[in-house]
Amino acid sequence: MTRFIFITGGVVSSLGKGLAAAALGALLQARGFKVRLRKLDPYLNVDPGTMSPYQHGEVYVTDDGAETDLDLGHYERFTGVASRRSDSVSTGQIYSRIIARERRGDYLGATVQVIPHVTDAIKDFVRSDLTDEDFCICEIGGTVGDIESLPFLEAIRQLGNELGDSRTMFIHLTLLPYIGSAGELKTKPTQHSVKELQSVGIQPDMLLCRSEHPIDRDARRKLALFCNLREEAVIQALDVDTIYAVPRAYHEEGMDAVVCSHFKLETPQPDLGVWDGITNSIRNPDGEVTIGVVGKYTSLIDAYKSLAEALTHGGIANAVRVKVNWLDAEIFESESQLQQLEGVHGILVPGGFGERGTEGKIAAARFARERRVPYLGICLGMQMAVIEAARNLAGLSGAGSTEFGVPDPPVVGLLTEWMRDNQLEQRGIDDDLGGTMRLGAYPAVLAPGSKVQEIYGTREIQERHRHRYEVNVNYKEALEQVGLRFSGMSPDGELPEIVELPEHPWFIGVQFHPELKSKPFDPHPLFTSFVRAAVEQSRLM
Repeated sequence: MTRFIFITGGVVSSLGKGLAAAALGALLQARGFKVRLRKLDPYLNVDPGTMSPYQHGEVYVTDDGAETDLDLGHYERFTGVASRRSDSVSTGQIYSRIIARERRGDYLGATVQVIPHVTDAIKDFVRSDLTDEDFCICEIGGTVGDIESLPFLEAIRQLGNELGDSRTMFIHLTLLPYIGSAGELKTKPTQHSVKELQSVGIQPDMLLCRSEHPIDRDARRKLALFCNLREEAVIQALDVDTIYAVPRAYHEEGMDAVVCSHFKLETPQPDLGVWDGITNSIRNPDGEVTIGVVGKYTSLIDAYKSLAEALTHGGIANAVRVKVNWLDAEIFESESQLQQLEGVHGILVPGGFGERGTEGKIAAARFARERRVPYLGICLGMQMAVIEAARNLAGLSGAGSTEFGVPDPPVVGLLTEWMRDNQLEQRGIDDDLGGTMRLGAYPAVLAPGSKVQEIYGTREIQERHRHRYEVNVNYKEALEQVGLRFSGMSPDGELPEIVELPEHPWFIGVQFHPELKSKPFDPHPLFTSFVRAAVEQSRLM
């Protein structure tokens, strides 16, 4: 019998509902429960796949090929439970399904309405694809009071009535602003937010209050009184120095105890030793390395959220702090700016779309190759490294990608067909942009004796992809003749997955996104090895 916990947000956005859901999932796991986490997003896009990272942060990709909100990355990193397509839904998806059913005549002539048709579809999503999970934690995107989120709030209100208190719980995350001139925290915004929630028929069972200052007893009493809940259910959520300290902090405030009390569950205290070890490693490193990340969305770090966390995990594995220099790729189109890479111990070029900044990424790859600085190229970062090698090692001066024009030769080109689960997938240049890439987990076979085979310790791997263009295998022989080794290929040998420079201390490009599978308690081997190479580089400088 699965219990459902719904997390809503109030006052302002970006308070950390995703982290709260992830941390609660980790706490319930530590008490011996099996959990599942889901995100309900109120935007009309079918998914974030066509949205700019500046609008929505990174796109997180699941094994089964869903393009989702970055919060699903938090869920996986904190619980280790692999998210699936059935763990993310948007208003756009809900309405697309309903309209398709209406066109087929499935509603038998009925007038299609928000209630009950939209809310029923949302409820069906919440309850679908569950087996033996003890808890399903559902984060509702947006802020209470937004018109977009009303159908989702109505749907979870209905579920609360249908399933009862024994199977549902509502947690409301709000902000308690501190007014410096008055020297006090203000509870009124939270009171109004709860009133807004109550107006749609939802009474929160817990208040999770974000604050930069401790919440005193009087403020808690006031919140409990005016928001109609017990004082112990008012949980303070103070800022912490690392997100991996959140499970311990919430436990000490009694969050998981209140949840267990609500559901009348008696369990032993959770063992949070793994989280204490992680935070201790972050707070007390043995050294520090600097990684230069050369990207095109560096003014918004959420565009590279999983990447930043994977670098932190690589630091944990090597007992060092990883300092990241976020560098706009466009600046390196001027050769004089390459001096900004002089002091870094490793260079990472991440994925991206569009031509802007690509020449700067190529210049960064050349700098890393010639200066023998550890280099990790991810997706577009691999393609740029291959183009750099084609131009400057193989003498193919016009080498480029058909994503940006008509190069001669087209070392990188549009991926038009590939195999997935023994089925042929085909795409065309005029296809829709949304959901048409090579998405999700695909296998790769590693060359024996290669650097990546040593790093992974196996011959076959599964990694998550999100790309539309691919290195042209027809240039494999020419590039290998000048020292670039194709050390990972698709099982049919048609799609290059990994390249490396055997004569370089550490130079690897991968077509997939390893950062999506890294966790603080299980760092990805590529990031562990990359940071280790950066540590070695720091000793040479």
